[in-house]
Amino acid sequence: MHRLRRGRQLRVSQIPDSACQSCGACCVAYRVTLPRVELDSAPGGWVPAALTEPYTATTACMREHPDAPGRCIALEGIVGVAVRCAIYSQRPSACSEFAPLSALGHGDDACDAARRRCGLPPLGGI
Repeated sequence: MHRLRRGRQLRVSQIPDSACQSCGACCVAYRVTLPRVELDSAPGGWVPAALTEPYTATTACMREHPDAPGRCIALEGIVGVAVRCAIYSQRPSACSEFAPLSALGHGDDACDAARRRCGLPPLGGI
């Protein structure tokens, strides 16, 4: 368990078993923008609309955690130690498509840049 400002706590319910589950840097370094058609308020959408805010007429973005600006509201745990996405099965396509080989320990430029911004070493490519 990790304590944030204002006494709130984050829980990690999984033991890390991939590079992503012990990282989370992308969820802190980049704000996720998604088409509104992915919101569960749209027919066929799946991303919880309550966790997003309007961005443009056709896009939304994931909300930031109230105690940690820049951090995705759905990220739980301690960045660089153990993290999980609270909406993993409902995450935006931008998240599921980000650095597709990083879970296997092979980052790309965006993954490595996010890790550096969080003080973590880059994974490097294949």
